[in-house]
Amino acid sequence: MCLAVPGRVTKIEERDGTRMGLVDFGGVVKEVCLEYVPDLRVGEYAIVHVGFALQRLDEESALRTLALFDEMGLLQEEFGDPWEAAGAASGEFVRPEPVVVPDPIPGGVAKEVRR
Repeated sequence: MCLAVPGRVTKIEERDGTRMGLVDFGGVVKEVCLEYVPDLRVGEYAIVHVGFALQRLDEESALRTLALFDEMGLLQEEFGDPWEAAGAASGEFVRPEPVVVPDPIPGGVAKEVRR
């Protein structure tokens, strides 16, 4: 799933004539193009979709949306687990192999789970 997610701008810079920024999505920081919202400033929130800031968003709405997305598991689905990613980058985290658990209902669908 690809969501438009609110994030807080933490840094802005010009790169090759394009306004770029670092945006914090509840602990996951990504590089984002800010060209569509040219007056966006550090500390403000924006709705971001596929790497582009699309519009400014007030802090209360942004935090409420991030909390709801987190509760629904959508942030992890969209960005992955930041602790897992950090561990994988350092070579300390090893993703467990998936285990297929048979469905107890005949003709049901087996589910893949992680240990």
